[in-house]
Amino acid sequence: MTKIIMSGANGRMGKVITELAEKDPDAEIVAGIDVISTGNEPYPVFTDASSCKVEADVIIDFSSPKALGGLLALAEEKNMPIVLCTTGYSAEELDRIRDATAKIAILKSGNMSLGINTVMSLLKSATQVFVPAGFDVEIVEQHHNQKVDAPSGTALMLADSVNEAAGGDMEYIFDRSQRREKRGKKELGISAVRGGTIPGIHEVIFAGPDEVIEIRHVAYSRSVFGNGALQAAKYLKGKTKGMYDMGDVIAAAASE
Repeated sequence: MTKIIMSGANGRMGKVITELAEKDPDAEIVAGIDVISTGNEPYPVFTDASSCKVEADVIIDFSSPKALGGLLALAEEKNMPIVLCTTGYSAEELDRIRDATAKIAILKSGNMSLGINTVMSLLKSATQVFVPAGFDVEIVEQHHNQKVDAPSGTALMLADSVNEAAGGDMEYIFDRSQRREKRGKKELGISAVRGGTIPGIHEVIFAGPDEVIEIRHVAYSRSVFGNGALQAAKYLKGKTKGMYDMGDVIAAAASE
């Protein structure tokens, strides 16, 4: 049994993970942290990390970069691993996270979906075949009309996977409206669509001479991210220090 402290307990993802954990015999949320507490949660919720004295195996954070300092302080004090699912960290905050890995185990990912993280691995293999053969690469992502950032963090993760496999010299192009020129061979186009209640669609297109290969991931609900976060928490239980990612979780599952 993995005992979890849920940071962002009353947010959308916090509620999803709470529901999933209730059905998971190997996971239990024993406490939550959130700026808002209704008093009706199935576990005690504290309004700041320093107030949480509940013993647990791991922290899952789906909140805000503002919570990072308090969460890392709690994790370091308790020598407790932490799964960071929050995005939008500043350069200074990323440095703080890297420094903390000398003391505690941290798993950080911009997307907790097991599917997306497997796609990232597939993209590296595909890129090594198609880019040297002269294929162009475009990424198109779609999300609901309430999402404020564009492109999505996941689209950038996918782009980074392609770029790394291609040698690291690709140019990310987010807007072609002001360009009056042919597409450059080192360009990696990234486009964003916002509308309705689309939960998340990411498509990577390899376009070559007379053939097109598409790798597509569709998230039909937030449960895919919640399930990934729970799998990450179980994996991180007992780890002492270091930086981990979802690739480690997938590799461990594949070896079982």
